[in-house]
Order: sequence, then C-alpha cells, then structure tokens
Amino acid sequence: METPYQIEVNGQWTFEMQAEEAAHLDAVRLGKDAYHVLYRHQPFEVRITAADFSRKTYEVEVNGNRYSARISDDLDQLITHMGFELHTTRNISRIEAPMPGLILDIQVSPGQEVKEGDPLLVLEAMKMENVILSPRDGIIKKVAVQPGAAVEKKHLLVEFE
Repeated sequence: METPYQIEVNGQWTFEMQAEEAAHLDAVRLGKDAYHVLYRHQPFEVRITAADFSRKTYEVEVNGNRYSARISDDLDQLITHMGFELHTTRNISRIEAPMPGLILDIQVSPGQEVKEGDPLLVLEAMKMENVILSPRDGIIKKVAVQPGAAVEKKHLLVEFE
C-alpha cells in the first residue's frame, strides 16, 4: 500500500490523501490559480494565492477563507521521521557528540563566524576520523572540549550564539 500525502493546514490540522484520490479530484479550472472543486459531494471555490514549490507550501483561499498548507509525500515523511528535515538545522544552537570518541582537532574558537558546512572539529571514533561540520551559518559561542578529550555520546561539543 502506498504512503498517503500528508497535508498540514495552518500548522494545526493534518489530513491524509492517497495519490489515487488526489489524481481523481473533480476540479474545474476557473482562471489562473482558481478552481471549482467537488470533494465528497461538497463544492469548494479554491484560489491559490501563493506557492513555494521547493518547500511544498501554499497559501490558498477556500470559499473565501485563507489557509496555509504544506504537502508532504512519502519521501518528505521519511525524512521527517528520521529527523533530517532541512529547516531544523537553522534552529540548532548546540552540537553534541554523535558517538563516544576522542577529540583530535578543534578548528573553531568562540566568537568565530562560520558558514554551513565549515569544519568545526575532528572526532575519532571506532578508529575513524569524523569531521563534524557546521549545520548552519552562525557565530561560535562556546567550544566545550579540548584536543585530546574523551567524550561520550551526547557530550556538548560546540554552542552557537
């Protein structure tokens, strides 16, 4: 069975719709971004007022009422379930050790400005060197470890302002 689309409305309500059901909506185009939709025997006048296709977000008017909607397909739902949403990286204020290991090198200092993807430090774990990269642009507030320090999983490494 295929995973349904999830439609989040105004950040409050979530609906699910199978792709087959969405493909067979009874919709008649009335003009640019305006439609008459018959859904479950109910008529709706729908107008798309804004669309951000890369974020899959839309502003719509349905029978004169304004709504914000976000549509997630099965890949979006898997990414969310695994905790890899892109927009979450902007909110990260601290980096914790993803696994136990030894700090080999620190490449940033407090007050330093970094860009997303810049190396922060090198963590040796299971005989492999892991470069920990910045998940976002920002300024380093605190480096909580020193080279040579042993850390456990979830140990604070770096904080952002």
